[in-house]
Amino acid sequence: MSSEKTAETVESRPPSGGLDRYFKISERGSTVSREVRGGLATFFTMAYIVVLNPLIIGTVADRDGQFLGDLTQPGASIPLVAAATALVAGLLTIAMGVIGRYPFAMAAGLGLNAVVAFGIASGMSWEDAMGIVVLEGLVIAVLVLTGFRVAVFHAIPMGLKAAIAVGIGLFIALIGFVDAGFVRRIPGAVGEAAVPLQLGATGSLSGWPTLVFVVGLLLTVLLVALRVKGAILIGIVATTVFAILVEWIAKVGPYNAGPGPDGKPVINPDGWQLNVPELPGDVIGSPDLRLIGDFSLFGSFERAGVVAALLFVFTVMLADFFDTMGTVVGVGTEGKMLDEKGNLPGVRNVLLVDSVGAAAGGAGSVSSNTTYIESAAGVAEGARTGLASVVTGVLFLVAMFFAPLVTIVPFEAASPALVVVGFLMMAQIRHIDFGDHDIAIPAFLTIVLMPFTYSITAGIGAGFIGYVVIKAARRRFAEIHPLMWLIAALFVVYFALEPVKELLGVG
Repeated sequence: MSSEKTAETVESRPPSGGLDRYFKISERGSTVSREVRGGLATFFTMAYIVVLNPLIIGTVADRDGQFLGDLTQPGASIPLVAAATALVAGLLTIAMGVIGRYPFAMAAGLGLNAVVAFGIASGMSWEDAMGIVVLEGLVIAVLVLTGFRVAVFHAIPMGLKAAIAVGIGLFIALIGFVDAGFVRRIPGAVGEAAVPLQLGATGSLSGWPTLVFVVGLLLTVLLVALRVKGAILIGIVATTVFAILVEWIAKVGPYNAGPGPDGKPVINPDGWQLNVPELPGDVIGSPDLRLIGDFSLFGSFERAGVVAALLFVFTVMLADFFDTMGTVVGVGTEGKMLDEKGNLPGVRNVLLVDSVGAAAGGAGSVSSNTTYIESAAGVAEGARTGLASVVTGVLFLVAMFFAPLVTIVPFEAASPALVVVGFLMMAQIRHIDFGDHDIAIPAFLTIVLMPFTYSITAGIGAGFIGYVVIKAARRRFAEIHPLMWLIAALFVVYFALEPVKELLGVG
């Protein structure tokens, strides 16, 4: 069988027109109606990102205390990020369909956006952080064009790759629990008996918003367990509707009710986090796209230092790098689109569009865009060609006009999705051999340090250093790829930079 053919060619028919020939619809045993149906299924399965991405990167302040778009009010960036997320996802998914010619959809990557928000923007401005994402995408594009991407892929052990996904999953789940108020920091806790986190505001659960979160989590978990298509989106929408009804009946109000007579904020511990769920005045609005192009390509090098900036580029690249290859193989296998050697014909174009998507996500201030595993929903409906991606992309472009709807979603309604996504990412733990301490200990450090330090970079760095140190101590030098030596050395510099500067009295 030719490498240009897939397993679906047993059903192939002669092409019936230009559209058919270009997308190889008949050749891959599909029809236009199947492709349209598949494109719809993929969109409704992954449309939740238009809600979740703004709630992750649009609610975190940078080092200067500003939110995306140089705004100072929490939540003010959400409709901007929603519109830009839909626009970038739409354009890139259409590009993937037209150039890659496979039913792969793209959008801002979950996990990747957490890296940018909590691991990078906290040390610089949002413009600098998005410049890091653009640089990472350009580096990956060069690696694709030179064929070096496979070499880097093989340099890092599978166990560490899996550990990174698991650690990010736990980190995202923790963010979900904290944002919903289910888990809270203990204000002003001191002394040896104090713990950093507790259940609810007083060590127990209270308040209507917490009930909404619990109901939403149970609903979303049930939908995922029953393998309902679009489970995450359905969970967000249904929980938001429930939250609106609760607010209409109970008049809960916001967590932060604004300044009191003494100028200090009035806190309602049982109030809604971020947004009060109320019906919006406008459902459809003209998208505000001011975030497009709002990035600084090399500002991070001046703000964070050359070594730190390079490590940030590497961290985002690492999180982005392997996710796509796994998605392509997984979805390609499900759709029987791989050749007899297990390769996807024309995969270079797919990887090239994906790498451009990383840079485009930074340029659009929505974080790195990547190929989505939810594309499998469209493949399950019969999609086999890029026409399905064109349909999905057009729907994303339509979605950016509904950005005002995102402003009614409280954390309590969106956070169940974060917890469930954390579970889905943690499933990668099955690829770690805990009987092999050479890989199990570094993997463990990677996994636990991400949520415990609230830093994805710290987890990755500790895992890489631990791997090289253990292998070297056991004199298994041949098992350490040269790139691993380089990466571990960079992370040593990263961790030691501040102590050394303090020791030398450097600013």
